[in-house]
Amino acid sequence: MSSDQVISDSTMMSSPSATALLGMKATESNSKRHNIIGFLLLIANPSCQRAMNITPPGLIFPQVFHPHNRAKVHPPNFTAKAMPSDSLPWDDPLIAPLLVLWLYLPGYLSNTAAMLGGKWIPDMTGIPVFTIDGGRVMSDGNRVLGDGKTWNGLIGGTIGGGLLGILTHSIANGNTVDSAPFLDPLSTYGTNSSEISDAWFYFGGESVTAFTIGCVLGLGCMVGDSAGSFVKRRLGHKREGSVSSKAPLLDTIPFAASAFVFGQLLLAPSIVGSSELLMGMVLLLFATPILHRSFNIIGYRLGLKSVPY
Repeated sequence: MSSDQVISDSTMMSSPSATALLGMKATESNSKRHNIIGFLLLIANPSCQRAMNITPPGLIFPQVFHPHNRAKVHPPNFTAKAMPSDSLPWDDPLIAPLLVLWLYLPGYLSNTAAMLGGKWIPDMTGIPVFTIDGGRVMSDGNRVLGDGKTWNGLIGGTIGGGLLGILTHSIANGNTVDSAPFLDPLSTYGTNSSEISDAWFYFGGESVTAFTIGCVLGLGCMVGDSAGSFVKRRLGHKREGSVSSKAPLLDTIPFAASAFVFGQLLLAPSIVGSSELLMGMVLLLFATPILHRSFNIIGYRLGLKSVPY
């Protein structure tokens, strides 16, 4: 090392300004160290946090990402607000049953679809027809259900109900209470929920959801219709081959009542499952025999049904 460098270094170390600078750096370093230690002690001491009204950093992220604090994402075209239903004519003797008829149309017309699946399509295509009871006879000497109840018809009626569900949704999509009785079956009027996406039958799309609602109503109709046939067989009414019998109430009330039960038990929060419809259902049941007979006469004249009842 040269003598000039030694002199220069000695001068710097001995100068007052250099000594002060080194002291300031040491003080700043100690201050930062003390601040860090104090912050760590504050985090570790809950009583200090409460006294100073400080939220521990470790709790910030759980609060931000807690499921209850996440924003709900609502599917398109579905309202996120509860739909007002006070102005709906739930008890109107004319509109109430028409509203029920419209919403439960997939169930009411699924019998026509069952004719297509159980008779018309097999006649045209030659596919075999499978009776539900398999030809079994009970101890009273009568068939369990008879030839009129087939798996072909049950499947056809259920799928037909689903297609009718899509149709009613397409026609009434976006309608408000002013459009009653033509309301969208995917709306939630008269229920405790504001989101159809909360329902078990919601599969991410309007058409699929409407199809599922229609299938449930169609299946409900088929189950009720089969129950009516079971009672008819027990009463001695035949349905084998070309032999048939009519029982106006057993041919109508069971399928309608069953569709209503399926809708009320399985299709909330859709308006179809609203208990506000009960008044309209009771009124519609009185008119169902006439409606059912009318539909069957039309089906008979079109060659879709072997008997007009």
